[in-house]
Amino acid sequence: MDAVELQTGPDPQWTVLWLHGLGADGNDFAPIVPELVRQDWPALRFVFPHAPVRAVTINNGYRMRAWYDIVGMDFATRADAAGIDESMAQVEALIERERQRGVEPSRLLLAGFSQGGAITLALGTRRTQPLAGLIALSTYLPGMDVLDSFLAPASLAQPVFMAHGSGDPVIPQLHAERSAQAMRNAGYALEWHSYPMAHQVCAEEIRDLGDWMSARFAS
Repeated sequence: MDAVELQTGPDPQWTVLWLHGLGADGNDFAPIVPELVRQDWPALRFVFPHAPVRAVTINNGYRMRAWYDIVGMDFATRADAAGIDESMAQVEALIERERQRGVEPSRLLLAGFSQGGAITLALGTRRTQPLAGLIALSTYLPGMDVLDSFLAPASLAQPVFMAHGSGDPVIPQLHAERSAQAMRNAGYALEWHSYPMAHQVCAEEIRDLGDWMSARFAS
């Protein structure tokens, strides 16, 4: 997949693979890098891939960058399963490319916002080789009610950072909270944050995420 790439230093030994939201592209979160990165962190490679362009049913079939089709308003059935499977395979290919470039999955953080976050959680819960951690912003886990049916036991080793806006009109916080609880019940070490915001990212969230990432690099 085409992607925007940024490095914070030479010979990066860690990768942050960050998936954008519906209708955006890989450029959307690139500006967050200087706000997020701290001086004592190791050299990182940020990879911001572009989702494929596809028709989105809920938007009257308009074609835009999307990790999967959204077919309705019911969160239990709204996500196109075939599209999720396709995107998970594409992200797995990016993870393998990082391994070939010298960054093992154990030193790769998978992040995503909104639709990208849904792919992050869907793929993360199925990983048989744990990643360094999962970052899920303003999103939810597709299939949260049947998590046991696809959960890979090895994936429980992955720490999870979830954050959401209490006033999010796109993905109401209730769905994120239910996803977080389902994952905690399954055994994930999950850090949850809520902020007084809509479907967006705020400065306090970037600070808290930076603290969480610092702990990953230290371990």
